[in-house]
Amino acid sequence: MNITVSGSVPTRRGPADSFTGTVWQDPIIDAPAPARIRATRVSFEPRARTAWHTHPLGQTLHVLSGVGRVQAWGGPVREIRPGDTVWIPPGEKHWHGAGPSTGMVHIAFQEALDGVHVTWLEPVSDEQYSAAVSG
Repeated sequence: MNITVSGSVPTRRGPADSFTGTVWQDPIIDAPAPARIRATRVSFEPRARTAWHTHPLGQTLHVLSGVGRVQAWGGPVREIRPGDTVWIPPGEKHWHGAGPSTGMVHIAFQEALDGVHVTWLEPVSDEQYSAAVSG
């Protein structure tokens, strides 16, 4: 058993090649093999968002606070709120982030396949981000 003491893992800023805007990441768990789980608390400032990306075994997002947006490639932009849980299937190209005038915090869970948790792709354009939100 291993207990990670609260405050012992530093917050890190999300890298510019994976995020647009200011994003802060607080690692929760990156379990050693044979486990594959990684979880991170991610805080997005207004308009901040991920780049397009995929996960080999899928991803689960659980919104803690704020109002955000999520979109699968070719699908509508959807609004997400506290208590919402989003499942993104393996290999589905997607992005997620904060709303235009609100921050958003979620926990992101994903598992590794052959050591890979995520494949980062191109940035989400302002036009893609600003598309009409679908109910």
